[in-house]
Amino acid sequence: MTPISNELNSLKTNIINMFSLVIHQFENSRTSVESTDKDLIEEIARLERRVDVYELKLNMDCENVLALFSPVANNLRFVLSILRTNYSLERIGDYLYNIACILRDLENPVDPEVLKEMQISRMFDISLEMLKIISTAFENQDSQQARQIFKKDNLLDEILMKSNKTANEIIIRKPEETLAVLSLLTVIRKLERVGDQTKNIAEELIYFLEAKVLRHANQEA
Repeated sequence: MTPISNELNSLKTNIINMFSLVIHQFENSRTSVESTDKDLIEEIARLERRVDVYELKLNMDCENVLALFSPVANNLRFVLSILRTNYSLERIGDYLYNIACILRDLENPVDPEVLKEMQISRMFDISLEMLKIISTAFENQDSQQARQIFKKDNLLDEILMKSNKTANEIIIRKPEETLAVLSLLTVIRKLERVGDQTKNIAEELIYFLEAKVLRHANQEA
């Protein structure tokens, strides 16, 4: 195996490890919504620091590969996809940490009925599934699997669009839940952004595998 092949394999291993770390952080975040477990929230913060360390290391590793080997064609696309995926995963980690901070400020667990009406658990389920799908797609180098992400992201957008109306209805019926409802609106926005970042990862993977830039597809003549 050539030196550049070793470096590229190392990049892939490290990005897969970062996926696993963020997925673990995600699972803790989902549980903390229902329990407002302060210890679990602190664990999410600890994992966020580890994600940040991974991001810095991967950035430096990618820069080293670019400087030492001057990769071209497929190898260059792979390194660029790692860089951009690395950024998106770090942003997802930030969003999960933000959600943990929001929950930490709530004195009591959120009413399960309120969680259900605002579709919080459904959003967590969809966005976590998206992250697991794209992690597997990245590991298997499967662009068709990556394409599953786009329809699922639309589901998150639909929940976001309905969230303000749902929140208003709940506050009218249960004014005592106003603070919790407003906090959950912020959680919904963060989860929608998680979906956007996961979609970005899917686009990067497809770009690497098929040399297509999906973001500008609609601008083509």
